[in-house]
Amino acid sequence: MATTLSTRADTGTGAPLDRARRRRWPGLTALGLLLVAAAVLSLVYGVHPVPPADVWRALTAPTGGEHDIIVRSLRAPRTLAGILAGIALGIGGALMQGHTRNPIADPGLLGVNQGAAFGIVTAVVVFGITDLTGFVWFGFAGALVAATVVFGLGTLSGRGGSTPVTLALAGAAVSALLSGLTAAVVLANKQGMEVFRFWQVGSLAGRDYAVLGQMLPFLLAGLVLALLNAPGLNTLALGDDVATALGRNLARTRIVGVGAITLLVGAAVAACGPIAFVGLLVPHAARVLTGPDYRWLVPFAGLLGAILLLLADVLGRLVADDRLEVGIMLAVLGAPVFIRLVRGKGLARL
Repeated sequence: MATTLSTRADTGTGAPLDRARRRRWPGLTALGLLLVAAAVLSLVYGVHPVPPADVWRALTAPTGGEHDIIVRSLRAPRTLAGILAGIALGIGGALMQGHTRNPIADPGLLGVNQGAAFGIVTAVVVFGITDLTGFVWFGFAGALVAATVVFGLGTLSGRGGSTPVTLALAGAAVSALLSGLTAAVVLANKQGMEVFRFWQVGSLAGRDYAVLGQMLPFLLAGLVLALLNAPGLNTLALGDDVATALGRNLARTRIVGVGAITLLVGAAVAACGPIAFVGLLVPHAARVLTGPDYRWLVPFAGLLGAILLLLADVLGRLVADDRLEVGIMLAVLGAPVFIRLVRGKGLARL
């Protein structure tokens, strides 16, 4: 019975849900093709456009020319960083909104962003590490510790374990504390402020293969946990009391979900900075395409997140000669969309 009701989202009736189910596989295929197209645009366009034929030649048979250097050393790692970070932020946002049952929640609600910021500031000020490949580990460690503290506080303050309300309150408290500590440190250290300002903007530029290699294991582990967590989120959508009555272990489901969010978003934020709006907006677009079933929502949100991040990065390169970082671009584009979502009828519940 638990299995049947946990997949309720996939067996419901009604024309909108039936249409969503019919377009899931075609939609997943279409998003895969759109992601390939976005990656090609990211490799082709920039301050110095590179013809598609030269991009292909640089990737398959490089000769060491200018276009080869641009594509292989600059745009290829930047594109891969956008894909990995977009997948992580999109899935992290979907999981966060599912666990908190809050349609305007984003992964930063767990304190991940502020934890990573404090870890990076600590690396710069205390240990003198100013290289991205060095302080990314401190950023990830800070994100992990912050999320663990938030989950622990939410569990202690909730009867029988964490609840969406206690997680949100604990996240807000820990984020405020870490934000104040980070500000106090950077204001007293000029070098720390400069590094922190560059990281805080949110950027894909300057991310090399070494940084991507550091991100990848955590992203893969987080993706596995997210897929394992999806059926449990379908049951939690029915309410904690119903999920418990159906035999769902709420504590285990939330631990797996928080672990997935922390691994995915912690790695992405530590490497690329706190890029806003991807984890907030993408899950809503994914729900329009798939319906409420998290087994489909997770992969759709990942692909949509990667596409959005790559296209925003390309647009920032074109409109301002690569002087407009993707974090700023997404803030400019995302704010009006967010206002529209808040005013829309479909945002009232998940």
